[in-house]
Amino acid sequence: MAKLISAAERIERARQLIQEGRDFPVPEGMGKNDLSYIAGVKDLLRQARDMVKFIPMRAGVSDEMKAEVQKILEEADQADREVLHGGS
Repeated sequence: MAKLISAAERIERARQLIQEGRDFPVPEGMGKNDLSYIAGVKDLLRQARDMVKFIPMRAGVSDEMKAEVQKILEEADQADREVLHGGS
């Protein structure tokens, strides 16, 4: 049986996944246009979003925790824009 992970630990792991997405090594050759690079970064950011997306739907979750989840989702979107699209 899978171990349940606390909401705080999920948030921490999501932040780690976002950082991994930012640090994902850019391959030589096609650079950021390499499809495996794009897929790798998008997968890490998707995992980060999936890690926290159901936290606000749990019973007894504080408003602070819900705000923290919203920040994580915004960070994932910002990382996507910065890493893959070159914007801020």
